[in-house]
Amino acid sequence: MNSAMLDLTRFQRRLDEADPLTEFGIVEKVVGNTIESHGPNVTMGCVCWMENQGRRVPVEVVGFTDGKVISMPLGKIDGVKQGDILQASGRTASIGMSEQLQGRVLDGLGRPIDDSPLPLVLDRQDLYAEPANPLSRDPIREPLQTGVRVIDGLLTCGLGQRIGIFGGSGVGKSTLLGMIARYTSADINVIALIGERGREVREFIENELGPEGLKRSIIIVSTSDQPALVRLRAAFAATAAAEYFRDRGYNVMLMMDSVTRFAMAQREVGLAAGEPPSSKGYTPSVFSLLPKLLERTGKFSKGSITAFYTVLVEGDDMNDPIADHVRSILDGHIVSRLMSHLVDSNQKSAAYEIRDLMATYKKSEDLINIGAYKRGSNQRIDTAIDRADAINTFLKQRAEEPSQFSVTQQQLVQLASSGSGVRQLG
Repeated sequence: MNSAMLDLTRFQRRLDEADPLTEFGIVEKVVGNTIESHGPNVTMGCVCWMENQGRRVPVEVVGFTDGKVISMPLGKIDGVKQGDILQASGRTASIGMSEQLQGRVLDGLGRPIDDSPLPLVLDRQDLYAEPANPLSRDPIREPLQTGVRVIDGLLTCGLGQRIGIFGGSGVGKSTLLGMIARYTSADINVIALIGERGREVREFIENELGPEGLKRSIIIVSTSDQPALVRLRAAFAATAAAEYFRDRGYNVMLMMDSVTRFAMAQREVGLAAGEPPSSKGYTPSVFSLLPKLLERTGKFSKGSITAFYTVLVEGDDMNDPIADHVRSILDGHIVSRLMSHLVDSNQKSAAYEIRDLMATYKKSEDLINIGAYKRGSNQRIDTAIDRADAINTFLKQRAEEPSQFSVTQQQLVQLASSGSGVRQLG
């Protein structure tokens, strides 16, 4: 009885949201991927249908100028011409979501691309929901296992923390995300692949994620050949999906690759809508949109969204405007700002000791390699040399090799105190 009433409530909500009046407009100009129309009377973010030669092309309203409505397509606009009809859908952007979508691959519009049908009943989730009230966020006090030894041991991540993974192309970010998806202690993964090459999507699913990771994940994909607005929507759709499961009490792992391509898509939308470029060609809307996306994750009373966002850094330039802005919003960038609140004093001391030994070795590495360092000259350097092999063994981890959080803690403490105890790894 209760289940039936719940279903009726869902349909009643749909009826309440329905608009009995339909607004229409007429296409006046198409420049690139920008559509100018006279009408309809709509608001920002509204989804419209453009009628063209018997087909309906979805578009989204991105701005207004001189009394005209500016839209951008969510599909191909080949054949669109002046005078085509634009019909308002009566609703803002949303995605259909269900717990039955675990193990599925969707596009940026929430449509399946894995040759399987959608569930019959879907709940609508708002793509552009506002970030939660700051006072509704719970403090991050509980560690979350990622299954990656170097993160769990030296850069411990908290339940509900938001982490940036910064690096250039081809350095292993996707492999790292796949490992986290397979081995994390989170209840479910939501993975957004934004602006990826088409061939990389299947490679990631089959090689990095694998069947074990896929069955507990929802993947939302928008490849580089798709319109900029679809790439943007894919990022918001993944965030909305994570919120859907968070509100049902799940601890969600959200992974997005990459925020940089999300920013590039918004730059393209902003320039098309008439925004002036500012910092390194990025429009002001890029920097206002990033916190609206990134601030929607975190720890809340019902559930949590722990997020890993990759950021492309060209030439190791950490002062790139996107990298710099993202770093100012997130809770860490593989240099965790919250680890001291998440682990006990033994692990904190051990992690500090290992990092200090690594820094000591790095500082004297040139002298050691050319044989110019004389053993006994500095006790700290001698210790760093003695433990270098054991530390490197601890840091190495094959992609198919999981690591339990408690075991990682034990090995780290043992390594810091004696340099032994991890020689069986790798």
